[in-house]
Amino acid sequence: MSYVSARAVRFDQYGDRSVLHVVDVPIPVPARGEVLVAIRAAAINPGETNIRTGALHDRFPATFPSGEGTDLAGVVTSIGPDVTEFAVGDEVLGFSWARSSHATHATVPATQLIPKPLQLEWTVAGSLAVAGCAAYAAVRAVGARSGETVAVSAAAGGVGSIVTQMLVARGVRVLGIASAASEAWLTANGAIPIPYGDRLRENVLALAPDGVDAFIDLFGPEYVQLAADLGIPCGRIETLIAFDKAHELGTKAEGGASASTREVLAELAALVVAGTVQIPIATTYPLDKVAQAFAELEQRHTHGKIVLLP
Repeated sequence: MSYVSARAVRFDQYGDRSVLHVVDVPIPVPARGEVLVAIRAAAINPGETNIRTGALHDRFPATFPSGEGTDLAGVVTSIGPDVTEFAVGDEVLGFSWARSSHATHATVPATQLIPKPLQLEWTVAGSLAVAGCAAYAAVRAVGARSGETVAVSAAAGGVGSIVTQMLVARGVRVLGIASAASEAWLTANGAIPIPYGDRLRENVLALAPDGVDAFIDLFGPEYVQLAADLGIPCGRIETLIAFDKAHELGTKAEGGASASTREVLAELAALVVAGTVQIPIATTYPLDKVAQAFAELEQRHTHGKIVLLP
């Protein structure tokens, strides 16, 4: 397909989903070390909601008009100077730090892309980077070892489902904190489900009377506090969400950026191809329905990834 212009998600001010719109833009031209990717799939992520609302302004300020999106998979359509590892027509997956992947086209540094394995569906390839690298960083942060017990909040979500599978593959006993609707998935994937609720601490202790070795929080500050209340050492508590609470208690909050490398991406892709890790896809939306896609995401009960198909 030949394009004369690109389409991209934009927002011109902080706000709710109503500030999102899709506009026609010139097709970007790759600079030195970059390639132009015609995007086939790009997942949406909770962090993008927080950037759009301004909740992360102190850490990740937006400049307006702002683009959006990090995850991507697509086809290389042109290459900039000094790019030798890719050619026009190559299928790739990776990430953009320029908030640009929620679009039909984006320029991306070649160092942030890997070849897409033929076995990966486009929706899976376009969902791998943010959630996969975050899961990799979280598992690495707590140093989970075979035979240990690790609790995970939001254990069946976009990141949590990958964390759960990676831990189970290591021989870890996973206590998966999630909604009752996720019980069947957690059980089928080797975790012990624990529903959210007022008696959560008692339920965790009932399943781990000898204690919990580590805790990975993917939901919010109350779970970081729960981990501390359970007596888990701060060095073995990791959160990808509750940065202020992590600072208050001295726990870890390493984040996916620390694992966002081509080497980690290739390792994650290999785990998916081998069937060790599956990336659940909850649903897909066309680019023009980006606000509806975030409406579903922001309910915070989706099992798996929500993906835009530009």
